[in-house]
Amino acid sequence: MRIATIDIGTNTVLLLIAEIDDGNIQTLAYEQRTPRIGKNIDADGFIGKPAFGRVIDVFREYQKIIETHKPEKIVAFGTSVLREASNKDEFVITLKSETGIDVEILDGKEEAYWSYRGAVSGITDEGKIVVLDIGGGSTEISEGTLKEVTCANSITVGAVRVSERFFRNNPPIQAEIQLATEFVNNSLTKLGNFDFTNARLIGVAGTPTTLASIDQHLKDFDVNKISGYKLSFENINKIFQRLCSMRTEEIRELSNATEGRADIITAGTLILLEFMKFGKFNELIVSERGVRYGIALREWEKGK
Repeated sequence: MRIATIDIGTNTVLLLIAEIDDGNIQTLAYEQRTPRIGKNIDADGFIGKPAFGRVIDVFREYQKIIETHKPEKIVAFGTSVLREASNKDEFVITLKSETGIDVEILDGKEEAYWSYRGAVSGITDEGKIVVLDIGGGSTEISEGTLKEVTCANSITVGAVRVSERFFRNNPPIQAEIQLATEFVNNSLTKLGNFDFTNARLIGVAGTPTTLASIDQHLKDFDVNKISGYKLSFENINKIFQRLCSMRTEEIRELSNATEGRADIITAGTLILLEFMKFGKFNELIVSERGVRYGIALREWEKGK
């Protein structure tokens, strides 16, 4: 079964076109754009009208790509930014009117669950797994095995939210970093009944994939060198200290993986580090798979 999924996030809009056979996912197309529809959402509570146009443009571009692959199903969904925007209904109606594509809104626990399913879809090793999905507006944490998801939750902590709320200077000053750290830690204490003992940590979304690119000194993003790459806590911390001393313009020069996230990668790395401390993880396994892969699996399971 051939399926296209479009993931509308706070910072990015992602496209996946996949062929799924017996639960195995073959990636046919993988695209990322960064219209940042969640710009100022934390302060304003709504999606700005210019963002409507930016997303419509991305959807029209994606529709051309989708047409060449002729999938049997197209599913578009929104996450944190659409959960909290006061004008989400207007946004969804406008997108439908302009592109003909319906958009569903995942709640936080649904997003965490399907992020987990997507992240583990290419794994064969048994054992306990924790999946961390750091988004622009929220972060999803899920835990389980290859057979089941035992716990899933979402906290309103994301790289765009933390950057806009705390980082007024470029680069951020120490007092701003300290306030952001306290905010992240306060949110982590509300996670609930997780047990991270003896678990592997898998990180999906832009923060870990960008850090993997920086750690390997990759000027150009290479998914084959990113997928399954292992980042130690020590190396992530070294990169974080370096990022904290760099202006956005300098971060942008590190790798094209920073495109569209150079101004938020420092905050994303801070969230990652604090979660690793919280869960006592020494290592992160990077995955390019995430919620859009999980939703593709959901649609395949419906059609079985």
